[in-house]
Amino acid sequence: MKVISAVLLLAVFWSQEWKSVLSDSIIHIGAIFDESARKDDEVFRLAVADLNLNNEILETEKITISVEFVDGNNPFQAVQEACELMNRGILALVSSIGCMSAGSLQTLANAMHIPHLFIQRSPAGTPRSVCQPTSRIPGSDDYTLMVRPPVYLNDVIMTVVSEYSWQKFILFYDSDFDIRGIEDFLDRTSQQGMDVSLQKVESNINMMITSLFRTMRVEELHRYRDTLRRAVLFMSPATAKAFITEVVETNLVAFDCHWILINEEITDYDLQELVLKSIGRLTVVRQTFPMPQNTTQRCVKHNHRINTSLCDPKNPRSQQLEISNRYIYDTVLLLANTFHRKLEDRKWHSMASLSCIRKNSKPWQGGKSMLDTVKKFGVSGLTSFLEFTENGSNPNIFFEILGTNYGEDRGRGVSRLAMWDPVHGLNGTLTDRKLENNMRGVVLRVVTVLEEPFVMVSENVLGKPKKYQGFSIDVLDALSNYLGFKYEIYVAPDHKYGSMQADGQWNGLMGELVFKRADVGLSALTITPERESVVDFTTRYMDYSVGVLLRKAERTVDMFACLAPFDLSLWACIAGTVLLIGILVYLLNWLNPPRLPMGSVSSTTLYNSMWFVYGSFVQQGGEVPYTTLATRMMMGFWWMFALIVISSYTANLAAFLTISRIENSIQSLQDLSKQIELPYGTVLDSAVYDQVRSKAMNPFERDPMYSQMWRMMNRTGGGENNVEESKDGIRKVKSGRFGFVWDTAVLEYVANNDEDCSFYTVSSSAPDRGYGIAMQHGSPYRDIFSQRILELQQNGDMDILKLKWWPKDSPCDLYSSVQTRQHGNALDIHSFAGVFCVLAAGVVLSCLIAMVESWWSRRKGSRVPSKETQADGPSARQAADPCPHGPNEHPLALGGQSQNQAANTTNTTAPTATHYQPPACCDIPCALIVQHSYEPTNPSELAPKMRMTTFTTSPPTPRTIRKSTWSTYTGGLTACAPRMRAPTSSSPPLPSI
Repeated sequence: MKVISAVLLLAVFWSQEWKSVLSDSIIHIGAIFDESARKDDEVFRLAVADLNLNNEILETEKITISVEFVDGNNPFQAVQEACELMNRGILALVSSIGCMSAGSLQTLANAMHIPHLFIQRSPAGTPRSVCQPTSRIPGSDDYTLMVRPPVYLNDVIMTVVSEYSWQKFILFYDSDFDIRGIEDFLDRTSQQGMDVSLQKVESNINMMITSLFRTMRVEELHRYRDTLRRAVLFMSPATAKAFITEVVETNLVAFDCHWILINEEITDYDLQELVLKSIGRLTVVRQTFPMPQNTTQRCVKHNHRINTSLCDPKNPRSQQLEISNRYIYDTVLLLANTFHRKLEDRKWHSMASLSCIRKNSKPWQGGKSMLDTVKKFGVSGLTSFLEFTENGSNPNIFFEILGTNYGEDRGRGVSRLAMWDPVHGLNGTLTDRKLENNMRGVVLRVVTVLEEPFVMVSENVLGKPKKYQGFSIDVLDALSNYLGFKYEIYVAPDHKYGSMQADGQWNGLMGELVFKRADVGLSALTITPERESVVDFTTRYMDYSVGVLLRKAERTVDMFACLAPFDLSLWACIAGTVLLIGILVYLLNWLNPPRLPMGSVSSTTLYNSMWFVYGSFVQQGGEVPYTTLATRMMMGFWWMFALIVISSYTANLAAFLTISRIENSIQSLQDLSKQIELPYGTVLDSAVYDQVRSKAMNPFERDPMYSQMWRMMNRTGGGENNVEESKDGIRKVKSGRFGFVWDTAVLEYVANNDEDCSFYTVSSSAPDRGYGIAMQHGSPYRDIFSQRILELQQNGDMDILKLKWWPKDSPCDLYSSVQTRQHGNALDIHSFAGVFCVLAAGVVLSCLIAMVESWWSRRKGSRVPSKETQADGPSARQAADPCPHGPNEHPLALGGQSQNQAANTTNTTAPTATHYQPPACCDIPCALIVQHSYEPTNPSELAPKMRMTTFTTSPPTPRTIRKSTWSTYTGGLTACAPRMRAPTSSSPPLPSI
């Protein structure tokens, strides 16, 4: 009986122990989900079913679950349902709710020592925000584990924006997004000087867009379009799809926009729809999970198998999985793995039901051990690898950055651009390689306006496209050769640069860009604030300044330019001085007659005095010897006066004939604005016209110079002095008195290439703007073009292009107001025409005087004798002509000797003089012909005999010639001047003494 009793007792004990183990093998897990998280509940139940069917992790253990749904914004309800689950004896709590209710559950879990695996869920699929930490007792353990990794959206978007080098963009967020989640991002952008605008997207997007069109003016709408070029979207995929569709259909964005959508909860299906609805460039940032490419490796992990419908990427169910669904599945795997390890270690602690209401309720004793086991081990699942750090967070998170290229085609392909994780940061590049290094295949439509020398037609063949040349065309060709794109160019329909009309629309070249009919605008297009509000500009490739084109003064032909050094009054004073000094010299000689030397042929008549003063004035000397002190004193000062006058005349004449630049009254824009005699204007509704008007009318930048210019240009409403095109202004300057205000570069080219060099330019001192290439708002080519333009400027290629159209060795002087050449001017016939005229007049006058003198001499010398005289014979003729000498007679008086005696006289070594008294019979002045002959006394001196003949109207006075090296002196022959004849062979020899 004792043995039977013992066996029965053992059997009862064994049965009780089996029941205990069996009861402990039932694992109870509680779950609280948001009411909108029905899909989380579905995946949660699927994970539990997979574990209960397969014995890979749990062999004999089974998992039971209790699920409750709560309002995510009602923390009290969440706590109430959690207490109910704890009363049922759960070993762990899984929640998929928002931050507000999670905080209350965290406090409850810490109090009851129940491991709480929290999966953060954002409302309506909006991007997550950081949950505010819940206060807890210092030193106590935190039983809440964050299954989803921390929010790194601020770090990721900051990296992406910096990589794209954005400095100005707008950030859109939907109404369900907690904007406090991007406070850190906004602070960092502000520190880096980025211009970020914020706009909330209402639930009724159509009404929001309609209100924009209704409340904004045209200019504000253009600025808003400019803002939409770069945008970051913090919103759910559904809201993003609706918003993109609306702005595209309302033409608020074009193909040149670039938007970034960031949200962890973006599925492949959402991505396809977003790309299909958008235009331009789209970048998507979403969370990704590194998985093996092999499907078998995806679904089979270390010690368990994952449901094929969830791990196969080709399965439709897998494609529609949300991020929270994946974490729900892996959480169940992690808890099952933890329970299995606890059973193997025989450290299982059963838990009775807990009550949250009782004050003396004690927490679960095995909660700490369970929490440590969950933190210690991880599990591979749908989220790659799930594990926790000491602070209860999941460190494993990866973001992939997907993007499309620019284009108008919808349904473009999406490619992965880069990866990001908290440890390594950005892995890859976001630069659009297609646009930076190779634009081959891209054809740009270029609109232009003809403006020399920027854009000109080089070839216009009928039936073929026009070919263009110019400085801007050279710049565009340089960009095309480097980037590889091609272009089609056409001229703006109205041949204007464009301005805003009364209805708010732009015309001309600007209108072609605003209305998306052209991709690029190219010409002498200046960068202005008004234009920048509707289009984009590259960096300036040439400086711009305002100048004025004027016609050079005509150089008139002055035949008497030689008289220009002295004024007419000075010439009159000089002529009067010559007459006055001549008269004074004559009077001084008349009052005190000078003693004339022997052989002198001069006399102190008034005529000779005038001639002597004039000859000395023109530095030709004189013949009248003045011996009186008064006359010599007078002539000394006169010669000094003549020297100064002639020297001054010579210097001034040289300066006058060599100076080629004559100062003009208009040498700057200030000079132009101060005068009113010369009208001037510019092209109506051009950038120059707007600049002058702005600086004249705007009270904040009013300039007196531009105010005066505006009054002249706006005379009679601007139609009188302004023109429609620049060619009209240049033609107007060429034809008459007019000043054309325009771009200095254009005016310098026109002045350089004028055939007559008839233009000169005046410009402002410093450039305040520049020429740029215009593009549509948000064009992807702007930054690339600007970078290449800077490279052309740095390596000197831009200067080479400029020298082609503005050469330094121009044949015309751009800054001289008269028609001159850069080389030295040779004196032409016009400069000395007056001198030749004076000489010709002198020759003609001399010939006339010679003819009159000849006639007068013949009349006086050919008087015919009367009949009474002829009848009286020779005696009567002698009475009529008391001079006894005939035409061939040469009476001599050699110191009382006759002619024959003189002929026989030999030369002596001592020179003597011959005295002659003219006969009184001559009634006209007689001339004494004295011939002097000198011979050297030294026979060794072989110098030839020298002779000199002197004519004088006075007989020579006796003089003594000292003995010297001269041996002979001969002379002496007189005859009446009218009767003199040239010596012949039959003439008597000269007497010798």
